[in-house]
Order: sequence, then structure tokens, then C-alpha cells
Amino acid sequence: MVSRVRVWLNRTYAENVFFMDQLRRNPSDRAVEIHATHGDADSPVLAAADTAELEPEGLSPAGYAEYALAQCRRRGIDVFVPRLHQSAIVAHRAEFEAVGTALLAPPPEAVAVFQDKVVAYEAVQAVGVPVPPWFRVRDADELLAAVEELEAGGHRACFKPASGAGGVGFRMITRSPFSLSHLSGFPTPYVQLDLVLDALRRSEEPVDWLVMPRLEQPEVSVDCLTGPDNRVRLAIGRVKNGRRRGFTLQEQWLEPARLVVEGFGLHYLSNVQFRMFGDTPVLMDVNTRPAGGLHQLSLCGVNVPWLAVQLALGEDPGTVTPPFLGQDYTVVAGPRPLRPVSIPQQRPETEAPLLPAVPAPAQPGSVQTGAALPL
Repeated sequence: MVSRVRVWLNRTYAENVFFMDQLRRNPSDRAVEIHATHGDADSPVLAAADTAELEPEGLSPAGYAEYALAQCRRRGIDVFVPRLHQSAIVAHRAEFEAVGTALLAPPPEAVAVFQDKVVAYEAVQAVGVPVPPWFRVRDADELLAAVEELEAGGHRACFKPASGAGGVGFRMITRSPFSLSHLSGFPTPYVQLDLVLDALRRSEEPVDWLVMPRLEQPEVSVDCLTGPDNRVRLAIGRVKNGRRRGFTLQEQWLEPARLVVEGFGLHYLSNVQFRMFGDTPVLMDVNTRPAGGLHQLSLCGVNVPWLAVQLALGEDPGTVTPPFLGQDYTVVAGPRPLRPVSIPQQRPETEAPLLPAVPAPAQPGSVQTGAALPL
């Protein structure tokens, strides 16, 4: 009899409820139990898990790695998918392997390259992957010089933190003065250059920003599954153009993504994002973790979360080609059940499950998460 697989997702995105759904509906018909931890008691990920706990607050990265190792030992975790403090966790891969846990994450050297976008851009340029013009700025004078140089070239400037995930901290620069027009409608990512410069000059601490031209659509996120031998098993591009989404296997997107993930050893699940700079696809970002939209590849007839778990367990699926590319689609919000009562803010160590094995019913409360619908 084939044993069940115990998977842990630590503090992760709400969209990963779909990741969990796909693990349970795996084509191998293998029993999967999911453990989840989070800092928010009302995370839908906690409600969707078989067992769950609130994570302790205030731990250093090293302290969190110790906490994670104890969780894996106590919970009998077979595969751990770390998002929070990924770099600290992968540095202790041998200790996790010693307690029987496989880390579904790249080695520490690969994670380190892509923690800092400047280091990442310099590294991928060296292997022949195009990147947009960029400037690293730390104060008002450097920001102004970067913006003026980009504008002189006919570009609109934007900035984002040199380290960080997703669109957190991304802003587009405008020279239009602040007026009542900016207080009507919905908030936008545009910020007035004079306000940003004034805030920087009044700040006592430097910033660490990457300033670059605004890149154009389409945005193509290439989801990759790569083995510990650095060979890509699967690569599919998800195309975003406004509300419309679709899929691509065009080599202008897949080839540079393979160069990145194979060249830097981004094992298991990663996501390489491109946008257009003029007529050239250029690298925008690299995620060393599963993308929030990974579940959308189910529209192409593949269960990528399960393929990744198989690979982490040493059950190599080999090269996988999607049987078809799904039709264009859009993403809409829908309800997901929450627990009837929030988890207390802290829980003592206990051997018993801290949440029931059955997800909470939808009636007491729900949260909106994104699902894909065809166009």
C-alpha cells in the first residue's frame, strides 16, 4: 500500500488554496495531507489545510529555520514548500533531509542571486538574457538623475525595491502636480516626482530602489519545473495583456527562461517574468518559489504542483509536454470558506492536530480568492 504524502506550506499567498486543491486531486490518486502555517488566523490557506497552526511572531530568519525544522520533525512532513524565510531554510537542507523532509526549493546559492534585483540583473546579463536599463538609487539626487536620464531617452520612469516580492513598492513617476484630479476615482500607482524627492530629502534613512523604464505589455510569466540535475522538465508561459490571459510555448519567452533556471540551478518550481522594452522581451523579475497563478496551468491539462512534489520525492516525471494549451481566460474573485472561529494568536506546542481535518464550512465566513474563467 502506498503511503500518504504529508506536505507543509508555510506563510504563503491566499491563491495557494488552489495549489492545495491540485495536490489532493493528483492523477496518481495518492493520499495527500496538508499542513499549513500562517501569521493571519483568517488566512484561507489555514482553513483549507488538514492541520494548521499560527506561526510565532518576532523570530529571526535563523530562529524561524529552527522552528521550521521542529515542525517538520513533529508533524512528519515529507515535502516542505517554504516561502517565508526561504533563504534561511534552504541553508539547512541537510538537517531537513535528516528528519525525512525534502525541501521544494532551490539551493541557497540560487536563492541568494535573486534576492537582490541588481545582482540578479547583472547575473542574467552575463548568460545572455536581455534586461532593461536600470539604476540603483539610494537618495533624492540619485533618483532625480536616473529619472532625467530615462526621460531624455523618451521613457517613463518607475521604481521598486531592489529586494522584495510581487508588486510591493512599485510606483510610476509623474511630473504632473498633485491636484484634486488625483483624489477622484480609484488610487493609482502614479506618484509625483516632487513629492517623492521631498520625502527622500526629509528621510533620515537611505532607500534601496531600482529605477527603470516602464515596460510594456504583454507580460509573460514562465512557470518552470526543474530537477536537481538543473534540467527543465516543464516550461509554460502565462501571457497577461490587460484582463485577457492566455498561454504560450513560444521560444522567445521559454528559451531565456530556461537559460535562467538551468544556468542558476533554480530547482523545482520557479517563475521567470518578462515584459517588452521596445520590440525586445526583457527580464522583469525571477521568483524562486511557485507563482501565485501556477494553478492556472491546469487549463493546459497539467497538475504542476503534484509533478513538483513527485520530483522532490525522487519520483522523476521526466520531460512533460502539456497535452494542449487552454483557451484565453480571465481571473475573477470567488468565496473560500474560513474557520468558524479564528485561531488564538498563539498556541503552545502539542502533539494533537490544532485544526480539524475537515475544512470549515462556508457559512460562518469567507474570503475572496482568484479563480480562472474562460473568455
